[in-house]
Amino acid sequence: MHRTPKLRRIAAALALCLLVSSVFAQLRLRDSAPDPDQPPAGEHKEWTFARLAYDGGFDGSRWDVDFPRAEYHFSDAVRRLTRVDVQPDGYVISPDSDELFEYPWLYAVEVGSWGFSADQAARMREYLLRGGFLMVDDFHGEAEWSDFMVGMQEIFPEGEVVDVPAQDLLYSMPYPIKERVQVPGPRYMNSGLTYERSDGVTPHWRGIRDDQGRWMVLISHNIDYGEGWEQADNPAYPEDFTRQAYEVAIDYLLYTMTH
Repeated sequence: MHRTPKLRRIAAALALCLLVSSVFAQLRLRDSAPDPDQPPAGEHKEWTFARLAYDGGFDGSRWDVDFPRAEYHFSDAVRRLTRVDVQPDGYVISPDSDELFEYPWLYAVEVGSWGFSADQAARMREYLLRGGFLMVDDFHGEAEWSDFMVGMQEIFPEGEVVDVPAQDLLYSMPYPIKERVQVPGPRYMNSGLTYERSDGVTPHWRGIRDDQGRWMVLISHNIDYGEGWEQADNPAYPEDFTRQAYEVAIDYLLYTMTH
């Protein structure tokens, strides 16, 4: 069956409308990220997904990437797969807030664009040394790593970033991670590539310990765990990536809550 020119024009117009609608829907969802440090919704629970709203560096701030889909999916997974009492609504918090110390687990995304004032860096340092934990995710390539380290050294000038061994204890509670894989971003569904930049082919799992050996900061470089959570209900995104994104992050969370 051959389409007439009129039918082809209608089909093209419908496809364009769907594309535009999808783009605007994503923009609305991205624009829905609240200002940091608003009063939290609902009653306080044992654990809340707390997103760090950092100030932007040279390229501006991108702390709200994947908001709120990452929060929604990961919080729901923690509720279903653990006995942790979960606040279903995430919370956006800045380093300036006195409420920072009420949230022992922080998530920071696209940290190749982050930056801190001297006061903010001091507050983040105090937060981590007092038992707080920071999960850093979704930044790629050597330039973003360098920019990330500028901010990290503002917090811990003497802090040593080391590779996290694949056999580390944190990969065994409750999910044994036999092999760590490079969880890719959304471009994978078009390109089939698990990396986003030509100088970001190799995934790195790194971290910073405190003086007692506790992991304070865990860093996933050239990896996008947040995308693995966000795409959990997308049949075009491989289930293996989503499963590992959930299992690794839940291991991190339970490690944090017990150490």
